[in-house]
Parts: sequence; C-alpha cells; structure tokens
Amino acid sequence: MEYVYSAMLLHSAGQPVTEENVKKVLTAAGVKTDAARVKALVASLEGVNIDEAIKSATAIPVAAPAAAAAPAEKKEKKKEEKKEEVSQDEAAAGLSALFD
Repeated sequence: MEYVYSAMLLHSAGQPVTEENVKKVLTAAGVKTDAARVKALVASLEGVNIDEAIKSATAIPVAAPAAAAAPAEKKEKKKEEKKEEVSQDEAAAGLSALFD
C-alpha cells in the first residue's frame, strides 16, 4: 500500500512518478524498498491519468460495507439472548447430576 501512496504523493507534489522518485519517498518514510515492486508500480502507471483514476475511485460509496456489517451484529445479539435463557434450576440440576 505504501508504494501506491508514494506514487500519489509524488503526483500531488507535481513530481514525475519514476522508480528513483518512488524509492526516495519510500526510503524517507523508513520503508525497505523492493526494486521489483517499484518497477511494477511505475510500469503499471505509465499512460494512466492519475487525476481521473482518483476521481473514479472516490465515486465508490464508502458506506456500503458498514451497512452490510449491521445485520451480522443483530444475529450475534439473538444468539447471545438464547444462551442466557437457561434457568438457574436447570443449571443446578445439571450440576447435581455430577455428584450422584
């Protein structure tokens, strides 16, 4: 992820996204660079309009995953409620069976 961030930082600073510049940014951030990953990043960004890519990426709704997580929480609460329905008499009866 830090490789992509370095390219975005270079782009927003008006600097060319080159292997050398990406390595400099990553080194300055304390990241151990992998030459193959740097080369692959720079090659994949050739001919890409980064501004357009950013605009299209921000058009994706961010709230959708949070909405999907809500039903799962409700199911967990129902399971917890069912577990608590065991009465104290039933629990005591179960324990007394151990000592018979």
